[in-house]
Amino acid sequence: MKPGYRQSLGHLGESLAADFLKDQGYMIIGRNFRTPYGEIDLVAQIDEVIVFVEVKTRASKSLGPPEISITPKKQEHIRCAAEYYIQLHVELHNDWRIDVITIQIPKADSPPLIDHFQNAIS
Repeated sequence: MKPGYRQSLGHLGESLAADFLKDQGYMIIGRNFRTPYGEIDLVAQIDEVIVFVEVKTRASKSLGPPEISITPKKQEHIRCAAEYYIQLHVELHNDWRIDVITIQIPKADSPPLIDHFQNAIS
């Protein structure tokens, strides 16, 4: 897979995830926030909870479902990135959690398959 294709697939997935969250009542307050531990794909808020969202998008089932790519090492990076964000934003006294949204893009003209795993990483 070409790097440009993978990057554009990732951006498509993040846009689909942001739209999905907005439809569910979330407010998107940040995208692609870079930290020393890696990037946070989406930062959202629902009610009084800050939600850090890792988005995984796949265009093929050949590598398995998207969520299997979130290894224990990746989980640790996401957790550290979220904690870094909270330390930078001391004005936030909210509860927070880390969610995962997976998106599978079918080859046909079918809509994408979106799964939302709340509080997926603790």
